[in-house]
Amino acid sequence: MSLKERLSQQKEQEIEPGSETEAANTKTSASTLEEDPYRGLKTKIHNHLLNELELEVLSEDKKEAEDQQLKQDIKDLTQEVIEAEEVHISPGDRRKVIQDIIDEIIGFGPINGLLEDPEVTEVMVNGPDQVYVERDGKLVLTDVRFRDDEHVIHIIEKIVAPLGRRIDESSPMVDARLPDGSRVNAIIPPLALNGPTITIRKFAEDPFTVEDLIGFGTMTEEMAQFLEACVEVRLNIVVAGGTGSGKTTTLNVLSSFIPEEERIVTIEDAAELQLVQDHVVSLETRPPNVEGKGAVTMRELVKNSLRMRPDRIVVGEVRGGEALDMLQAMNTGHDGSLTTGHANSPRDMLSRLETMVMMAGMELPVKAIRDQIASAVDLIVHQSRLRDGSRKIVKVTEVQGMEGEIITLQDIFSFEQEGFDNAGNVQGELKATGIRPKFFDRFKAEGIDLPSDIFMAY
Repeated sequence: MSLKERLSQQKEQEIEPGSETEAANTKTSASTLEEDPYRGLKTKIHNHLLNELELEVLSEDKKEAEDQQLKQDIKDLTQEVIEAEEVHISPGDRRKVIQDIIDEIIGFGPINGLLEDPEVTEVMVNGPDQVYVERDGKLVLTDVRFRDDEHVIHIIEKIVAPLGRRIDESSPMVDARLPDGSRVNAIIPPLALNGPTITIRKFAEDPFTVEDLIGFGTMTEEMAQFLEACVEVRLNIVVAGGTGSGKTTTLNVLSSFIPEEERIVTIEDAAELQLVQDHVVSLETRPPNVEGKGAVTMRELVKNSLRMRPDRIVVGEVRGGEALDMLQAMNTGHDGSLTTGHANSPRDMLSRLETMVMMAGMELPVKAIRDQIASAVDLIVHQSRLRDGSRKIVKVTEVQGMEGEIITLQDIFSFEQEGFDNAGNVQGELKATGIRPKFFDRFKAEGIDLPSDIFMAY
């Protein structure tokens, strides 16, 4: 959709004084006008922009220079309207009106400033009148507001349309991503009772490195050294944890240890991994079209990836039957694979993998499934978001094999929480358990000199 069409759409969404729409929404209009005294002025500016801006400047595929020129054009035309209307407006309010217009046309409306704030890690829109953000691991209510439900839906459509996705009554939920890779989930009424809801998990403009995670206290240098060696010797690793625990960030860091000369195929519902290597092929699922056809699932992409000559397969997250195909790939020569999964502990991750394999529709006995898991998965990295908002790898656990019908696990590193300080921050220590993993000899066989004293408990 061109910018001119978007401006037309915004113009139609404005509530004209005395209209039937205004009469039907008196309460909403009154509250909105009270919150935004310059709404009428913004409507006139929108109309003026629609008539004056050149169409060639409004192409969707703008380069950065053209984008800056468009912002300047909007600023100049906005100044013209304000002067022509002889509106008495303070310099501060004038700048805010101009920025609101730019955000609405080029950015993502009222939440654009939050998305540009480097201290904000998540943005949560709970209907038009409530927007929360996460800062330093804590949720904070902002003063950001939307005009109404339609305004929120307009922003959702602006996010998902470039990706070929849609949101409407027949498809009221959608997963998407922003141009910078930030993850987006949106759900609209009638499923969302509070109004259209947007949840955006932001990612750093520059992907976090292993040094960053060490600095944050997510892992220790010894743990990082061990995990790098595990990736280099092609162990199959599952990063487990709850929602918002930092699994994807850790998966990105682990993926950065993959040698440059290897071919990597990534498979995700909504592409968000930020791998630094050159030879990366990214695959993304596709939802069904309006007719309910054309969907491409994770399972189909995992199967297809095996025909793409991958050295490594990185699955963004396993949620269903694709777990079986991934385990089979790990057991048939595609070692060194990486993935994430939701779980509360390493043992729970194994139970979830069992359940997901059953979801594939194959009537396999539990013993056979566990044999597959024990043979395929070498290491589980369990991450957690603690009560103070910090994210830490709380366990690095080796999958040792089967004893009878039980998969045996052994913790290599563990986080021992000791309490809280006066500021409410979690106190504890990440340290080795004193047990050397069974696959330690593989490091020497691959020429990796990993000192054995990193496994010593102190």
